[in-house]
Amino acid sequence: MPQMNATPKQSSLMLSGRTTLSVSGVTEVSGFDESMVTLKTTDGELSVEGEQLHVTLLSLEEGRVDVQGRINALIYADGQSGHRRPFWRFLERKAEGD
Repeated sequence: MPQMNATPKQSSLMLSGRTTLSVSGVTEVSGFDESMVTLKTTDGELSVEGEQLHVTLLSLEEGRVDVQGRINALIYADGQSGHRRPFWRFLERKAEGD
C-alpha cells in the first residue's frame, strides 16, 4: 500500500461569515489565545486576529485547524523578511506567480 502524506501541499482557507475559519495545510500551531491564533502552513506563517477565538478542531495528521470567534484579520508573514502582509496581498502574489 502506498504511503500517503496527510498534509496537503498547499494551504487553503475557508472563511464563513467572519466567525468560522477552516485552514488546511497546517504543519504547526505556534500559539493561540482569545485574540490571536498563529499557524505555520505550507504557504507560510498565518496569523488569525480577532476576538473570543477558539480552536474547535486541531488535527495535524490531516493538516487542519478550525477556528471560531470574531475574525478581524488574516495575515501572512513573509518568511524571508518577517514582514507581515494582509491575506489579499498574499493572493495577489500567488496570482502573479511569485
